[in-house]
Amino acid sequence: MTDDMTIQLDGEEYVLRREDAALKVGRHTGGDVTWLDDVDTGAFPDEARQALESGDTSNAALTTALRGIVEAEVKRGG
Repeated sequence: MTDDMTIQLDGEEYVLRREDAALKVGRHTGGDVTWLDDVDTGAFPDEARQALESGDTSNAALTTALRGIVEAEVKRGG
């Protein structure tokens, strides 16, 4: 069992999985998750890291950080 979290960003649902100091960001595709990126959580602002720790997916700092990850993935053509 994993401690995956889901978060809604701009009408899309994303999956978050913490692994050590990294955060995996993905999307559900069928019955599986397609992982888009692994991000070092040390790059996140303190407030976003605290929101991850507490599972607060409605936190503005966390959603802003995740939007940046998703936007970078889109620009890469992922």
